[in-house]
Amino acid sequence: MEPRPSVLHWFDVICPFCYVAQHRNAILEARGLDVVHLPFQIHPEIPPGGIEAGPRVGPMYTALEREAAAAGLPLHWPARLPDTRRALAAVEWARLNAARASAGFLRGLFEAHFVLGEDLGDPAVIERHAAEARVDLAGLRAGLDSGAAFAALTEAESLGAWHGVQATPSWLIAGELVSGLLPPAEFERLADEAR
Repeated sequence: MEPRPSVLHWFDVICPFCYVAQHRNAILEARGLDVVHLPFQIHPEIPPGGIEAGPRVGPMYTALEREAAAAGLPLHWPARLPDTRRALAAVEWARLNAARASAGFLRGLFEAHFVLGEDLGDPAVIERHAAEARVDLAGLRAGLDSGAAFAALTEAESLGAWHGVQATPSWLIAGELVSGLLPPAEFERLADEAR
């Protein structure tokens, strides 16, 4: 049996476009592609402790709400935007060291931010979602404390930058960089061409 073609997908867990992009990734996977989720901190300027998010009004937010509803994803705008560096390092550590648990962990962090309004800058929140996804907490803590998880995050971001990633979500599909939340039909076409 031949291996399935891979797609690289860069995301940040506070990016609402990435939250909705879970639906686009499902399209790619359903059409026979393996999606490799790579973290990319899109707002490194957010300080520890986070910032107030402010009101979400206007056509872009209305469109995102409509897209989330069409994808069956509840969307409650959180009041604050956290510094996601630790959360993203934890997700990358899980991808590299707990592959079977990493997808559930990532889904849990998206839900924590966009459904439950939890603070992804809080290590306890990250650990709780890791535990729920059955990530080895002792290993995760060691990876974060040693800096190995943060080094892996930097490597994922460097790979993205090398491929031209400047925004999330972005995908590398059959050598083509695709950025933004394109319509579902476009992802069906891209997946079919990649196979």
